[in-house]
Amino acid sequence: MSYKRIHKLPVYRKAVALRTLSREIASFVSYNKNLLTLAQSHSHRDHIADAILTDAILIPQQIAKAESANSLAIRQRSIDFINVMIRNLSTYCTGLEKDGVREKEYLDLLRREVKSFRQSFKKWRKGLSI
Repeated sequence: MSYKRIHKLPVYRKAVALRTLSREIASFVSYNKNLLTLAQSHSHRDHIADAILTDAILIPQQIAKAESANSLAIRQRSIDFINVMIRNLSTYCTGLEKDGVREKEYLDLLRREVKSFRQSFKKWRKGLSI
């Protein structure tokens, strides 16, 4: 599948929106404002923010990989991987709440974006040949 066609897919656009929002929220909730060094931090919150960023970055990559793969096994692995990352993002929101993030409206915003992406993902997955 061509690069241009992938970018027109609703599920891909939703994944990019989720990635953008995740980056903003990770930046907001982390103590370390240098997002490139979050993994090196000693803060649990920074580690969660780094995990949010990592998963949100990988989702559009996995969609592109599944769309361009000729192998059914590769497509299925990408779908399974995306399912795990979706669950992780929801869990990370809970982890941030337990870590004391007071601005729950931001976490709720991320949860809504994850839910919206999940709906688009389910539609896309059904239409993908596996």
